[in-house]
Amino acid sequence: MYQATKTCFNRLLFICMFSSLITINIQASRHDALDMVIRISKNKGTIYELLKDLSEQSGYLFIYDSQIIDNDKKVKIKKGEYPLRDAIYLITGNNRLQIDLSGAYLLLRLVETHIPANTNDSASNPAQDIYFTIKGLLFDQETKESILYASVSILNTSIGTITNQEGGFQLVIPDSLQNHKARFSHIGYESQEIDLALLKGKTIDLGLRPQTVALQEVVVSTVNPEQALNDMLNSRAANYASEPAYLTTFYREGIDHNDRNIDLTESVLQVYKTGYNKNVANDQVKLIKKRRILSKTEIDTIFPKMRSGIKSCLILDIIKELPEFTIPDEETPYTYSYKGKSFVDNRPVNIIFFQQKKHVQEPLYVGDLYIEAGNKALIEVRFEINSRLADRATHAFIDKKTAGLKINLQQAQYIVSYKPSEDGRYYVNHVRGDLRFKIRQKKRLFSSSLHFWFEMATCDIRTKEIKPFPLNERLSTTQIFAETKHTCDKDFWKNFNIILPEDDLKNSIIHNLHEVLITEQ
Repeated sequence: MYQATKTCFNRLLFICMFSSLITINIQASRHDALDMVIRISKNKGTIYELLKDLSEQSGYLFIYDSQIIDNDKKVKIKKGEYPLRDAIYLITGNNRLQIDLSGAYLLLRLVETHIPANTNDSASNPAQDIYFTIKGLLFDQETKESILYASVSILNTSIGTITNQEGGFQLVIPDSLQNHKARFSHIGYESQEIDLALLKGKTIDLGLRPQTVALQEVVVSTVNPEQALNDMLNSRAANYASEPAYLTTFYREGIDHNDRNIDLTESVLQVYKTGYNKNVANDQVKLIKKRRILSKTEIDTIFPKMRSGIKSCLILDIIKELPEFTIPDEETPYTYSYKGKSFVDNRPVNIIFFQQKKHVQEPLYVGDLYIEAGNKALIEVRFEINSRLADRATHAFIDKKTAGLKINLQQAQYIVSYKPSEDGRYYVNHVRGDLRFKIRQKKRLFSSSLHFWFEMATCDIRTKEIKPFPLNERLSTTQIFAETKHTCDKDFWKNFNIILPEDDLKNSIIHNLHEVLITEQ
């Protein structure tokens, strides 16, 4: 059993977010903008590549649904100078497109797909007017690689989610917020803010531009890592809430055997989160929704079970449960170094690298701490068990196993991030743990891989009228959560925000739903 330890892209719509310099006057009229003369110097390429060239010349960013426009379609066009409108028609091969200007964005769509912003048809479909959904994929604009664990949030609200391990996201938003903006951000990238009215009900692919640090800033930076850590610790009272709050979270945990998921549990939890200065034992959890999808074909061959994943997520709120590597005192078994500077939402962030001292032989951690340079807030930690000594830590993660089963820890990785809420205080935003083992059963020649993982993302935060949960509503966080009794309805997730399942996991879910069992009690 797993035991918690303290010391422990199918593009449906594409956004061509090329953040080149916007040299036009974005207050210009739609007519003026579309009459802008553009020179087409490339006569062959994909629609994506040719629209990218238009974006770089005009300074406008394109939003379009690739059910209408195929991003990867290769086209051949005639070089020359064209009004922007004609260039768009030429490249897309569709002169039926309506082109709408909104600030720095050009929205391409078919006239018949337009839904007026102020439509009120609640009589025909009331639920559609209560909530709307945006989905998509975040990727690095230069490398085209997916951006994992990026923050997707609604400005001036506490609503948000994160991207999954493929950069995918989904956010369910109250219709009353359609005039707000969505913010997409991640450490090391320029954040993007887009009107929700442009994204409402759509699936988008969005490229974020890496934010580089000027050479001058690197040269003049002289950050003492130990001092940066001490400043962070001394600033906790100013940066983190001391009063309790309700966090609505999406939690999932899984077991993968030889890279195939055999056990998946997903849930919505409400967490009574006490202040940073209170012991994590005071935090409470209430179960709102839960489902489990279990592989009937393999479960009898895999003996370990995951235990205390939720408890681990609470303990991994390291601002509350300060691990040894955050305290650079004279007795610390760690060494620290300044790794460099990055940015998040245009705010500078110092990166502190830590690792165990060479003479220390017990398995400790190695990783990076991201500390805002201005307010000294810790906003993210990425760390793992020293891989060279990982097998020595196996006993810390396994408290019971089946006789004849040999298990060795190969890797234990964690990521914890924080983000500011409306009140300016930072709350835990995302926790992820990945534990990988090699297992071998008695009388078996070859070993196999076992991957335990758990993840919790904060989707909403409430700071008013906060009270502890009644005893009968509290969920035990030390038991095997997957086996907790629950009910499951047809419209399971309704309007709750979740972390989208990755493609492999989604396929596994579909497979298991057909030939396996869904435990609903």
